[in-house]
Parts: sequence; structure tokens; C-alpha cells
Amino acid sequence: MADAQKNSGRRPWRGAVPWIVAALVLATVGLPSVAALGAMPSAPLVGHARPLAAPVSVAVNLTDAPAFSPRFLSAPAGSNVSVLLANRGNFTHTFTLAATPGARLSPSLSPAGVFAFFRANGTLANVSVAPGGQAWANFTLNASVGLSSFEFASIVPYQFQAGMWGLLNVTSVGPGLVMSDNTTDQLQFVPNVLAASPAHYPIVIDVLVTNQGSFGHTFTLAPQSNVSLSPANFTQYFQQHAPLVSVTVPSGGGSTVWANFTLTGPGVYQYICEVPGHFANGMYGLLYAGVAVPTPPPPPSTALVESWVLVGSGILLGIGIGVAIVASYAGRFPRSPDSHHGPH
Repeated sequence: MADAQKNSGRRPWRGAVPWIVAALVLATVGLPSVAALGAMPSAPLVGHARPLAAPVSVAVNLTDAPAFSPRFLSAPAGSNVSVLLANRGNFTHTFTLAATPGARLSPSLSPAGVFAFFRANGTLANVSVAPGGQAWANFTLNASVGLSSFEFASIVPYQFQAGMWGLLNVTSVGPGLVMSDNTTDQLQFVPNVLAASPAHYPIVIDVLVTNQGSFGHTFTLAPQSNVSLSPANFTQYFQQHAPLVSVTVPSGGGSTVWANFTLTGPGVYQYICEVPGHFANGMYGLLYAGVAVPTPPPPPSTALVESWVLVGSGILLGIGIGVAIVASYAGRFPRSPDSHHGPH
């Protein structure tokens, strides 16, 4: 009877409390999200309305930072490329791709200078995307431009100067040797030893350098073999001898750039980072071309005592313990009575 009264006194709405809370959370979080989607500005598309029948299709967001995301793209030489451009901001942006491999916009260019750069170098694509809109940039990469890089930027005044640029790195199997290296915020090349065994000279070598950190770097290669550069002499040396290659590795994780050069003979070639302070902190590497990479010396032993010393010590310790046991028992035996008296 008491249990029945206790149950009858429960308040039925208590079981519904969790469902009421869940409904409030859904209304608070979900409804503004749906409203934001409905309020996204729309605009007519500017540029190509559909992609090509392309083996390579990538998507790039254009933001009001201003920036491209991602900033670094890749595609094989000889391919048709379609880039889906989505403007995620409130300002018009362009995707303007230079037609000349290796051409680079100077950060000091004015808006008029940016226009002049693309007039001089031509464009593979030049698409304007209105706020909230989408467009396709379609182009074909010639088979001869493998292992090179093309810069793209927004030519809306001052957007490039604020950081809206990127690189399209072209991959393929070229006539030379292809290698890769990485830069890090620990001011190191990883690896810092490259090796090549060309069957003939001259030989074209292409190194894809990828930034694994946030700092910008350079990949600068000495033109002469068996020359030891130092933080004190490299500036004067490169004034007298132009580098075989010197490319800027853009800041930001995942940024890539090709370092392409021709070696005329075997030897050990040193490469460094020319950003102030980086070489002084150990950012350099060696390229062994047609030369055996020396075997590093074995690491020092981490054992505190050599093994034979430990074995010998164990044997001596065992002997000592045995002698001590024998001696202790021998001392406990009493002497015979005859030992206290002389012969009768």
C-alpha cells in the first residue's frame, strides 16, 4: 500500500525532461544553421559552366582572407585539368593562372604590376567568381611542362598583395632524375643527404621540395662540387658563383616547389637555406652525384661496462662467495683434544 502511494506521487513530467532538453538544444543549434544556409548570397556564375572530360578534377575555395584553399595543387603533365572554384566570401575573386612555367609574381608588385605580369606571361585560365558563386577553370597542361610550377593569383586589386596566390606543381616522369626533400621548422632538410648515380653527364635533376612546417625557406645549390660553404662565406660565394638553382619554398605546411637543375659532372654538392639565420642553425644538405655516400660511423656503445668485464666480475664474485662459505664453515669445527696436548 505504501509503495502504491509512493508511485502515485511521482510527477509524470520528470520522464520527459531529457526529451525537452534535447529539443531545445536542437532548436538552438540546428535552426540558426539552416537559416544561415538559406541566407547565403547567390550570384550568377562567371566562367565555365561545366568541367571538361578531364582526368584531373580538383576543388578550390576562394575566401575573403583573402586566400585560396588549398593554395598548392598538383596535376600530371599532358592532362586536362578542371578546377571547381567556390567563392566562400562576400567579395569577387579571380583564379588567374600564368601560362609560363617558373614565372613568379614579386610580392612588391602594385595592382598595375600584377596585370602587367599576366599580360607578359599569358594565362592558362582567368576566371572571375562572384560572391557565393561557383565556376570551373578548365585548361590543358602540355606534356613538355612536367616537373615545373605555375603560379596563380587573384588579380582583383590588392588581393594578391594580401596573400591570395598559389602554385600548381606539375608531375610526370621527366628525362632526368626525380628526387624529393623536405623543410621543417626545426631548420633542417629532411633528408639532408641526397644521392644520384647518373649514367651520363650532363644530367637534369628535379627535386620536389615540400614544406613540413610554417616557416619559409630556400633550396639553394652550390654550382661547384666539393665546396664547403659556411654561414660566414656563403653570401660572398654566391655573389661570385651563381647557384645552380635557388627556389623559394613558400611558408605553410604542405607547400611544394620544384628545384630543377643540370649537373655537368660528378661530385659532392652542398645545398643550403639562405633565409637569415637558418644556415647558421644547421640547415644544409649534401647531394652525392656519382660518388658513394660515406658510411656513418657506428654509434657509441651505450653499455656502461663491456660484457666481458661483467662476465669476469660474475665469475670472481662467485669464487669469492664460495671461499667465504667454506671459510665460515671451517672456522666452526672445534679442534680435536689431541691438538691441545703434546705426545705422551
